[in-house]
Amino acid sequence: QVHLEESGGGLVQAGGSLRLSCTASRRTFLSYAMGWFRQAPGKEREFVASISWSGGSTYYSDSAKGRFNISRDNDKRLMYLQMDNLKPEDTADYYCGADPTGWGYPWSGDSWGQGTQVTVSS
Repeated sequence: QVHLEESGGGLVQAGGSLRLSCTASRRTFLSYAMGWFRQAPGKEREFVASISWSGGSTYYSDSAKGRFNISRDNDKRLMYLQMDNLKPEDTADYYCGADPTGWGYPWSGDSWGQGTQVTVSS
């Protein structure tokens, strides 16, 4: 029902920055909350950040707060995760998700992109 595609992952040194992007249909951007999750090898997928359908509300995990910023541009059909001061523990596959409730928290999404890899070296 909802197709999502992430991009922007890569390899960076600790303290560096990356900006992830996610695109979906205009229909999705007009009504769905969106968010970022990540999954490290051998670990469960975890919530990183989410943003309401209008962009008026944002939510962050404790690890992301103060370092990451989620934003969206519905006209451009783009959602971003700006990641600054990256740490090795941020290494994971990052997934874009869509939440049909429109709020983004508590997360109720069930659609995911294929993921983009983020690797942070020491």
